[in-house]
Amino acid sequence: MRVVTIIPTYNELESLPITVGRLRAAVPDSDVLIVDDNSPDGTGELADKMASEDSSIHVMHRTGKAGLGAAYLAGFRWALDAGYDVLVEMDADGSHKPEQLPSLLAQIPLGADLVIGSRWVKGGSVVNWPLHRKAISRCGSFYSRMMLGVKLRDITAGYRAFRRETLEALDLDAVDSVGYGFQVDMTFRVAQAGLNIVEVPVTFVERELGVSKMSGNIVVEAMWNVTKWGLGARWKKLTSKK
Repeated sequence: MRVVTIIPTYNELESLPITVGRLRAAVPDSDVLIVDDNSPDGTGELADKMASEDSSIHVMHRTGKAGLGAAYLAGFRWALDAGYDVLVEMDADGSHKPEQLPSLLAQIPLGADLVIGSRWVKGGSVVNWPLHRKAISRCGSFYSRMMLGVKLRDITAGYRAFRRETLEALDLDAVDSVGYGFQVDMTFRVAQAGLNIVEVPVTFVERELGVSKMSGNIVVEAMWNVTKWGLGARWKKLTSKK
């Protein structure tokens, strides 16, 4: 399998080299695509330097901060055009442990179309999270499961591996989620396509360097979108029976 790990960045100057170094050690066969949204702290320039020293590292420069979803979608399109078989999502801040990536990749040959690194299945955990962050994540996943009818424990998780055929089966041009709801949106689309989603336990570690991009507005946007998608799906199902 040709694997590429897509890492979006915005002001990750301190954490990026550590994360990429751990990734290259843990899964040497995975290429890396760094998608930088014009970080003012010099992350993009550092990424270029890393790419010049390692031919397995690639860099995409975007003109401004357009959100996580937009960065991943741009990365997906680049990777699909480049012919990769498996596309991995990974945060730059070290919260997704690169050493656990082999457990996600192992599910692809077994028939998984989307593999989610889950904090909330047996064996999964979070480290250094305050109680309110755990509550937001658990409640968000629970609400999304109820509204969307998707039986997954960690629908909001951002550590993922997609089979290329999975992304090719989706209309990526129709995905307009940019923040916290992007992961829910993608999961819902994969589930609606009838594809196989597998959760594997991972340990999520709160960042030690840099500043979190999470905000109240992002959470509100996600919950609004989940409500809209859930009600829309119910209405479509109801009207199709008439």
